[in-house]
Amino acid sequence: MARKKKTDGAPEKKENPLGENAHIPGAGEVQDQYITYTLESNYMPYAMSVIMSRAIPEIDGFKPSHRKLLYTMYKMGLLTGARSKSANIVGATMKLNPHGDQAIYETMVRLTRGNETLLHPYIDSKGNFGKAYSKNMQFAASRYTEAKLDVICNELFADIEKDAVRFVPNYDNTMEEPTLFPVRFPSVLVNSNAGIAVGMASNICSFNLKEVCDTTIELIKDPDFDCSETLKAPDFSGGGFVIYEPEKIREVYRTGRGSIRVRGKYSYDKANNCIDITEIPPTTTSEAIIDKVIELVKAGKLKEISDIRDETDKTGLKITIDLKRGADPEKVAQFLYKKTPLEDPFPCNFNVLIGGIPMTMGISDILQEWIAFRTECVKNRTHFELVKAQDRLHLLLGLEKILLDIDKAIKIVRETEEESEVVPNLMIGFGIDEIQAEYVAEIKLRHLNREYILKRLNDIENLQKSIEDMQDILKNKNRIKRIIIAELQEIIKKYGRERKTQIIYEDDIAEVEEDEEIPDYNVMVFFTREGYFKKISLQSWRMSTAGHKLKDGDEVIASCEVSNTDELLFFSNKNQVYKMRVSDFEEVKASTLGDFVGAKCEMDEGETAVYMAVVKEYTGYMLFFFENGKVAKVDMAAYATKTNRKKLIKAYSDRSPVCAMRYVTEDKEFILTSSAGRVLLFHSGAVASKTTKDTQGVAVMTLKKGHTLVKVEDYTEGRFVKPSRYRTKTLPSAGATLAADDTAEQIKIEP
Repeated sequence: MARKKKTDGAPEKKENPLGENAHIPGAGEVQDQYITYTLESNYMPYAMSVIMSRAIPEIDGFKPSHRKLLYTMYKMGLLTGARSKSANIVGATMKLNPHGDQAIYETMVRLTRGNETLLHPYIDSKGNFGKAYSKNMQFAASRYTEAKLDVICNELFADIEKDAVRFVPNYDNTMEEPTLFPVRFPSVLVNSNAGIAVGMASNICSFNLKEVCDTTIELIKDPDFDCSETLKAPDFSGGGFVIYEPEKIREVYRTGRGSIRVRGKYSYDKANNCIDITEIPPTTTSEAIIDKVIELVKAGKLKEISDIRDETDKTGLKITIDLKRGADPEKVAQFLYKKTPLEDPFPCNFNVLIGGIPMTMGISDILQEWIAFRTECVKNRTHFELVKAQDRLHLLLGLEKILLDIDKAIKIVRETEEESEVVPNLMIGFGIDEIQAEYVAEIKLRHLNREYILKRLNDIENLQKSIEDMQDILKNKNRIKRIIIAELQEIIKKYGRERKTQIIYEDDIAEVEEDEEIPDYNVMVFFTREGYFKKISLQSWRMSTAGHKLKDGDEVIASCEVSNTDELLFFSNKNQVYKMRVSDFEEVKASTLGDFVGAKCEMDEGETAVYMAVVKEYTGYMLFFFENGKVAKVDMAAYATKTNRKKLIKAYSDRSPVCAMRYVTEDKEFILTSSAGRVLLFHSGAVASKTTKDTQGVAVMTLKKGHTLVKVEDYTEGRFVKPSRYRTKTLPSAGATLAADDTAEQIKIEP
């Protein structure tokens, strides 16, 4: 804080710089003032003004600047009729919005059909309003463009003249404006909205109108409805693809925060050997993508591209990328998704003002707030119409008394000498009040006929029924719910359309891995029972004399010479497989423990690697021997993926504990031993292969109750004196007990 300067002795007399204002108490003095007081008195009101009156949208889906502009256009009669010059609209809006014309016009541009920002534009435009997907395509000046309200705005203003929402004076108290629009659909989620306030921000993505309305209807029927069943994913005006990641989508829907990956859309022109990008994510621009591609080409990371240019015209966005001869377009496109904004996350922050309080909410909470808001609008509208109907009925009931004796009424009027006495005399003559008498006195002579009388009497009957119906609506919450549902269903029929942004699942993305310069040389790899892995260079292994360093009780269960470029598949004890490359591991010495596979592969808690398969090409089979005597034979191709996924679930069946696993490139024989001491010589060719990874397999060894398969070994010639004793022509088979020549020392039975 600032401090007043103190001096010793009498202060020096100086000329007061305030001159004639010297008499003001405290003028010219430097006073103590805490910074917290300054923040509270000066900064906080500004911050609250930005939050509540500028940057954060409310439950109707609009910021104040949007609302002031659209309401001005409504009052100008632009909901119907011809377009008006944008300059006229901007000028009229300044009566409600005390900002400069350029700020108002920029707000207007974003709401137009021509700018292509919104999924359902509110303004029907004519002229150049720029494009949301290009920062270089600027909009024309307001004097050159024209606009009117789009047809969907009928749903914004349908009830605005019926006291459905509250009105407040404008900034100079010369006219009134609505605090909210009585929107008939959840526009807060249908069109995207972004704003940065003080200390907080809002970024709401757009959703398909039909899906939003369907979801709202289901929530009205059942407040616990799961929104993700009908509201699959966001839908953007620019199209493209939403990558459906269930966990992230659920997190966004639940909390209102998170990010959703969006990627552009391309097509390959085989005749011209080029890639045409026609749709891009809403968070980027065509210039940003082009600049990034040029940067990658200059860095030598995109050698397959010969040229890139922006061919956007009146037909829409188009970025053309020419490829060199022999280039793989799919591979280039996937590289662009990975390294450029052609795939970009949309950060979600569903921050909405509810009753003047900023709240970050999930989809269900926002829609529940909208339902409550719309319920109040319907109540206010119904009450307004009820009062009007009651007033009309009151007049007609007075008229009914007059029409029963028209001659008497005419006589009273004719015999009244002064005009001011007509109304009092009618009141006395028919027992009606002043309002009814005034209404009767204004009836034209041409209406005093039978047809008019009968119509008015019918109106009384209809009004009475209508009043009873409206009173029932105000008392019955279910009636209001049915009204809102009917309105939403009508809006679906009028404005519902197919999604612009397609949904693709993460598992279906055909990504191509980026080529890496991996040195190709042979190494020795070792895998232990406790899940440790070692990669040792051949030279180091040959020179090693100390042997392996292992944990107490651990042992090497697999070792082989492989290429540094080969892939490793680690099968875990939780029926999952993790894919790594040999090159992902650092070379170590035999005297070290090596890498713990569970930590290296980021396995789940309590999960460990139990088997390692070294794969050069995804050929051959994985054999799974289960304790129940079944064997599953899975094509190795089932584990091949186009993506660089590190983890595959349901890698093998979990119906029975697995006894052993084997990766074979061709069929061979195995020795199966049961806990009963019986032995079966089994050839894997006797079992058909499956492409389903978690197949239960087929019964190979028949086991008695209480016994299991306990051991599997590779068969080598000469192991048995008479191997035919243990072979069988049909499966399943119980096997045979060991012959005298095949001693127990040769095949040890593990408990």
